[in-house]
Parts: sequence; C-alpha cells; structure tokens
Amino acid sequence: MKNNFEFQNPTKLIFGKGTIAQLATELPKNERILVTYGGGSVKQNGVYEQVCQALKGFDYVEFWGIEPNPTVETLRKAIALGKQEKVTYILAVGGGSVIDGTKLVASAIPYDGDAWELVLKPSKIGKMIPFASVLTLPATGSEMNSGAVISNAEKQEKYAFFSSFPQFSILDPTVTFSLPDFQIACGIADTFIHVLEQYLTLPGESPLMDRWSEGIMQTLIELAPQIKADKTNYDAMAEFMLCATMALNGFTAMGVSQDWATHLIGHEITALHGTTHGQTLVIVLLGTMKVMREQKKAKLLQYGTRVFNITEGTDDQRIDKTIETTEQFFRSIGLATKLSELNIGKETITTIKERFLNRDTRLGEAGNIDGNATEEILNAAL
Repeated sequence: MKNNFEFQNPTKLIFGKGTIAQLATELPKNERILVTYGGGSVKQNGVYEQVCQALKGFDYVEFWGIEPNPTVETLRKAIALGKQEKVTYILAVGGGSVIDGTKLVASAIPYDGDAWELVLKPSKIGKMIPFASVLTLPATGSEMNSGAVISNAEKQEKYAFFSSFPQFSILDPTVTFSLPDFQIACGIADTFIHVLEQYLTLPGESPLMDRWSEGIMQTLIELAPQIKADKTNYDAMAEFMLCATMALNGFTAMGVSQDWATHLIGHEITALHGTTHGQTLVIVLLGTMKVMREQKKAKLLQYGTRVFNITEGTDDQRIDKTIETTEQFFRSIGLATKLSELNIGKETITTIKERFLNRDTRLGEAGNIDGNATEEILNAAL
C-alpha cells in the first residue's frame, strides 16, 4: 500500500427480502419527512405500497418526478417544497438518480442561495437535512456514498459533487425483478466501469484492492448471462445489487490512484444528448482504453490475465484481445459500443474538446487527459 488514505463510511446497509418494512423502525420518529420519488415505476412494482405501509403514523409529504440524470430545474421544486413544509428528514425511494437528486435537496433546503451554486462549489454546503434511501435500481452506488451527479438542462451541463452519506439504505433485490432489460444492462456496465476507474491506473499500489476489484468484475461477468436468462433469479440479482454498492462505496479505492476520465467525459455526452449514463460510459471507456493503452499497459495486461484469462501472445496482442473481450462483454448484455450507434458524431466531439480546453480540464490518474486527448478518445469511440 503506497498511498496514505482516510476511510469512513457511515451508511447502514439493510439487505434482503422484505426489508422495506423496516422503514417503520429505522426512520426517526417525530420528524417531518419528505419522500422523493422518480417517475412512478414504484407504483407498478409494489415498492410504493410497501413504503406507504411502513410510513403509517409518520408525518410526511411526497415529491414526484426526479428524472434520470436529475436536473437542478426539477430539484429546485423539491427544495421549495421542503422549505415550505419545513421538512427535517428525507427518504429517497428510487435508483441512483433519485438518491443523487435527494443529496442536493438535502444540501439546499437549509441554504439561502440557489442550489446550482452548491453543485459548482460544494464547499458552500453547510448544515444538511439527514436522509436515507430505498434502492430500486442497482448501478451508481449512491446508496452508500456521498457523491451525486446533477445536470443543468438550461446550460446543458452535468457535474459531480459530494455532500453527505445516507444514514441507512434498504436494498431488497426482489424490487429489481421488473426492471427493463436495458436498465439492468446499464446498471451492470455502470458497476463494472466504476471498478475499472479505480483499478485501471497504476500497478503495484495495493494487491488487496486489485483482488477486490477483480473479484467484483469476475462476479459481474458470471452473473450477466444468468440475469439475462432470468431476471427474477433472486440470488443473481442479489449479488448484482451488492456488487453495485461495493463498487463505489470506497472499499475498492483505499490507497490507490483513480482515473474517472471516462465518467467526466461521459457526463458531457449525457448533458448534450440525454444519453443513459451506463450506456455512455461503455463507449467512452473503450475509447479511453485504446488511446491510453501505453500509460495503462501494466494494468491492462493484469486485467486481461486475471479477469479474462488472456495470457497468449505479445503484450500488444494481449491488450488488443483484452479491449476486444471487454467490448464483447458489453455487447453480450445488449449495449452499444460506438458513438455512431447513438447518432453522435464530430460536432459533439468538437464541443466537448472546446469545453475542456476552455476550462483547462486535465483528467485521468496522471492528469494528462486534456481537451485534445479527449478528442482523440472520442474519435477512437466513433
């Protein structure tokens, strides 16, 4: 372990069948609760009924409509409701977008200025409303981390910010059975790439973190065909749900260098086109692996050997095969692997390049992915 680090994760996980009922005992009494939801799928899959049953006797109001890639425009309405109703606690019920949005709401209710100011400058966050979550879509790990990603639809911008952890999160794998296949595929991809962002950097920093990361990726590869065959397979969906949480709760990041260029480039594409986060990451990741292959050579070889058992050929041949096999994995779960498949072309690439150059953006574990390198990565992803 070469790098110093500090680690703390205060979120309590409550995992398994029937656990939504535990809201009745986990939520603090005598609080004015704001319950935040997405577009309404929880009314079709039984989650809403379970939440309402558990909240009998509690004082609460509801806010609906937090969208995928949550926008500050929508969240301002939730913040206004929270201020008006003088809420003292928030419960997020949904996927990562609902939980992400709730983190901004919890930060902004006690704040006197506009919520977007907090996204641009999280140091302005002071007192926060405590919150918890009921997860309905495994992907982002937001249920056990302090991060969030918020979009500004008017400005066509999307940024990550960090605030606070949920006090507790309830994960019942049975609520995932009704998810559309595409959402499940994007969740698997998001999870896989979260791990790679913390793994595909410098060699030899921590054998333990490497093995932990490789274990999550190998598990996802094993689970993917099982889930594709039967998404009501409780054991497979439970393992996937836990993989998604473990991929981004800090457990694989201790003492190791991190990248995150794929995510930050992907955020720009999503801000401009509204593309689904996990799908976007797949395309950018493959471009990043191709362009940054020399810098990441040692870890690409290790990844290919340990995760895909690629051991034959020269180093270059093994890296080629590793990138190709990674692409085949994403194809196997039904995702596109090229920008052209999403009808995204040179104009978008130029826009993102100019944004990064104007901001003097420098990404990656070595801080050497600027606007010009980003252009190269996206051209490789066409």
